[in-house]
Amino acid sequence: MLGSKTKIGLISSTVVLCGAAATLVVRSAAGSESGQATAPTAVTTADAKNRMDPSRVDYGRLDGRVVKLMQQPDMVGLAVATIERGHVRFMRGYGETLAGSGSAVTPDTVFRWASVSKGVAATLVAKLDEDGRLSLAAPIVSVGTSLRLAGNMSGVTVADLLSHRLGLPRNAWDDRLEAGDDPTVLRSQLSTITPLCLPGTCYSYQNVAFDTASEIVEQVTRQSYAKTARETLFAPLGMTNTSIGRAGLEGSASWARPHRPNRRTVEVKDPYYHVPAAGGVNSSIRNLVRWMSAQMGGAPGVLSPAVLETLHRPRVATPPHGRRGPMDRALANASYGLGWRSFDYAGHRLVGHRGAVDGYGSLILFDPADRSGIVMLWNSSRSTPARLQLEFFDMLYGLPKTDWLALGEDQNARALDRGRQ
Repeated sequence: MLGSKTKIGLISSTVVLCGAAATLVVRSAAGSESGQATAPTAVTTADAKNRMDPSRVDYGRLDGRVVKLMQQPDMVGLAVATIERGHVRFMRGYGETLAGSGSAVTPDTVFRWASVSKGVAATLVAKLDEDGRLSLAAPIVSVGTSLRLAGNMSGVTVADLLSHRLGLPRNAWDDRLEAGDDPTVLRSQLSTITPLCLPGTCYSYQNVAFDTASEIVEQVTRQSYAKTARETLFAPLGMTNTSIGRAGLEGSASWARPHRPNRRTVEVKDPYYHVPAAGGVNSSIRNLVRWMSAQMGGAPGVLSPAVLETLHRPRVATPPHGRRGPMDRALANASYGLGWRSFDYAGHRLVGHRGAVDGYGSLILFDPADRSGIVMLWNSSRSTPARLQLEFFDMLYGLPKTDWLALGEDQNARALDRGRQ
């Protein structure tokens, strides 16, 4: 139960609005996902009116697209939720937690967030800044962490860290992290790497270095990173099955096992749990949609407008790395804030992040001005599900249909896709 100080524009239930008429269906958290609806959760008259307003998104089509996506050979399980104008409109699980098991994914099935976790770290640090316990403009060396960089670090700030402006080569020493090296030791040896640029002057994505944020949080709060995240964010936001660390994943009543191509199950890997600020969070889609609501201003008692502006404001351009597909080309003016990416799409500013770790994928993308967005979690190594985000926004904005998922159902839509590039 949320405290009176916390006001979140969503409810603890499964909500599905389908079709242009936007029929409201509410199932209680304890109810069956496939059974009949139980008594609706109580909402205010204003909320009820807002929820009954016609949706701009055709959820029947969205659901059908996901069903077709799940028929692809490498897909195992997936969970999706959306918010329109501050209210949950759609939440559903698809497929299985383990290939061939018959164990269904539900809105309460727990997955790994992977790099979507970076938004949690940045939010914690931004709140410490707001509370006057730390300055984002402070030199990292003043905080006392294991991070060491080549040259003089006196001008390298906490904000530089959270926006990937340390001057290191991309993904510095992820390979050594994955081989089992201690991230604290790795951070202390980053000074041996030749810089890509001067700190603060260019963007280069990091995991090992970014996890310095967990050390900063622990230095300032004098308690574990996981405990601070739970007390400061997860509990106040009602994110009751969100955790940090492998034990939290595997101890969940329903959790999705990771899969590689051909639906091959693999063991959960530890390395990125050892850098919790970069990739250590687990949760269900029900909790991830709460997180998105808060990031859109739905919980001002927990995340103030000032904190959200600090987090989401673009600070550095993110030039493309390697080959980009149609979706990445459509998301223009890509930039990075503090733990969050931002883009321009069809005249709208979007904020979000994606994540991937062996056998899992994750996504959050929202329009803060419209208070609308989509979250997704899946348990396979495919990146294809991420393309659903633009199908959602095309419907939200009333744009022509485009087969971003490349399911081949509409050749005219594919032509529209090519015409946009």
